Amino acid sequence: MNQPHGALSSSLPSVFRAIRVAESDGRAMGAIVDTTLDALDPGDVVIRTAYSGINYKDALAVTGSAPIIRRLPCIAGIEAVGTVVHADDTSVRVGANVIVHGFGLGVDHDGGFAPYVRVPAAWVIPLPDSLTLFEAATIGVAGCTAALAIHRMEHNGLAPGQGPVIVTGATGGVASLGIAMLAAAGYEVAAITGKRDAEPYLRALGASTVLPRSDVEAGGKPLRRGQWAGALDSVGGDTLAWLLSTMRDNAPIAAFGNAGGATFAGNVLPFILRGVQLLGINANSPMPLRRAVWARIANDLRPRHVEAIGKAIAFDDVPAVCARQMKGDIRGRSVVDFSR
Repeated sequence: MNQPHGALSSSLPSVFRAIRVAESDGRAMGAIVDTTLDALDPGDVVIRTAYSGINYKDALAVTGSAPIIRRLPCIAGIEAVGTVVHADDTSVRVGANVIVHGFGLGVDHDGGFAPYVRVPAAWVIPLPDSLTLFEAATIGVAGCTAALAIHRMEHNGLAPGQGPVIVTGATGGVASLGIAMLAAAGYEVAAITGKRDAEPYLRALGASTVLPRSDVEAGGKPLRRGQWAGALDSVGGDTLAWLLSTMRDNAPIAAFGNAGGATFAGNVLPFILRGVQLLGINANSPMPLRRAVWARIANDLRPRHVEAIGKAIAFDDVPAVCARQMKGDIRGRSVVDFSR
């Protein structure tokens, strides 16, 4: 597209559908509504959305399960992948394929559950040449979180060949991508899941060992046999307490989820006797780090078998898929395909 900067094309639709979260009967809920470009939050760049991944945070917002949205009403969807159709900032090229997530997108700025997104130019990440739009959406903010966790652990001493890295909540989006990235980077991966039928899926992603959730022991000894050279934890709660007690000397744990609870019964002994490192992972990282992580995702941390992780769905199915995700009935990543 050779549209000049500053000229909004007349070919763009005047009305389109979006999933907007608004208050209804005292509760914030998502619903499919009609909206316009003029109604979107301001920004220098308009993106035609090709795909938008569904995250747990999105499911919470759309189903009204938690007050995720900080400003009502607001279009949900904390990420989007697509093509720039308008730019007032010359740092962004019209026609470029781009990624955007974080900075309040889908929380207090109209988000990715719409065929058009308008954002500040400073939020835009160019799509790496080696990734397709669908691959980038499947990876999305979940994959960025997993890659950031691995990146942080490696900066704290983790390297292939030191022993197994364990991934909890293994069939979730971040965890699935984390397994695939770790395996691609040469790590030995162990996965913990409560889903009995998930073992073939997890082994296909690269897990060499699959453990049942029943192996996690709540309470008891602050130090158990040291097994893991590193850990990606999407669960928190008792699982995180158990991980702390089973890490090897100086091993890092990257914590980014609380599916099993936001609190845990910790003990200082793993920290002071084994030097275990607990790293908090916030995907809304500074842009230079975010760009560096996406560069690694496109290269040495490129996940294997992305096609097994991402499942394309139609826009109309988003509310139902969000409801299923709240029940734990989703494996991998659901990706909204706006061409459907």
